[in-house]
Amino acid sequence: MHVKDKVVVVTGAAEGIGAALARRFAAEGAAKVVVVDRNGEGAAATAAAIGGEAVTLDVTDGPATAAMVADIEARHGRIDLICCNAGIGDADPDKDDPTSSPDAVWNRAWNVNLMAHVHAARAVIPGMVARGGGYILNTVSAAGLLSQIGGAVYSTTKHAAVGFAESLAITLGDQGIKVSILCPQGVDTAMLRQGDAASQPQNLDGVMTPDEVAEAVIAGLAAETFLILPHEQVLTYMQRKAGDYDRWIGGMRRLRAKMAQA
Repeated sequence: MHVKDKVVVVTGAAEGIGAALARRFAAEGAAKVVVVDRNGEGAAATAAAIGGEAVTLDVTDGPATAAMVADIEARHGRIDLICCNAGIGDADPDKDDPTSSPDAVWNRAWNVNLMAHVHAARAVIPGMVARGGGYILNTVSAAGLLSQIGGAVYSTTKHAAVGFAESLAITLGDQGIKVSILCPQGVDTAMLRQGDAASQPQNLDGVMTPDEVAEAVIAGLAAETFLILPHEQVLTYMQRKAGDYDRWIGGMRRLRAKMAQA
């Protein structure tokens, strides 16, 4: 897909990767970019900078998501591309115990990192099927393909997001609906800056800017590849994991020990 003349919706777009995607889609000539975030002021600022529209929305609210999609389709006739980009990441409170996060943290991450994708897909699929096509881009993470040391909640919910996107692609591909997942490693966003970047293993291959990630997305959408990997090394790591799971786990243990000393 090329986004020129397309109606695009981006969630989690008040800042970070979402804002960079919104800017880049506008620069590529999208007919309309709808900037969605629970931070209404941030969404409005991003939208104002690119001549887009702002929507204040909690992506975990399924009925509100459906109402937003219906409103956009009524006013613009369609949604060509929806980017489910909102996400949250919480580290394990006890780095030696993957079960240490309380249930409230697990539930919140489940709702944002997975169920928000389900709500959005449920809302846009009928229109896309009726029109004979559309595109769903879900921001996941390399953690959904590999793992996140010290982040059991994040890794688990992101793995679930990969599984859901695979189901979308398998089931809807013959109906003209394309699906991609965006899986970067370290990106200079508020999420990364929550902790000590030097001790976060996802940063070992370099920290990208959100604009660099958006560039990778444009290339991935044009190629219509399921996996969009801004950090190309992730593919090698996936192959090593699949080739010898036990060896890969051993390597991750060694990496964990190394990062603990950083």
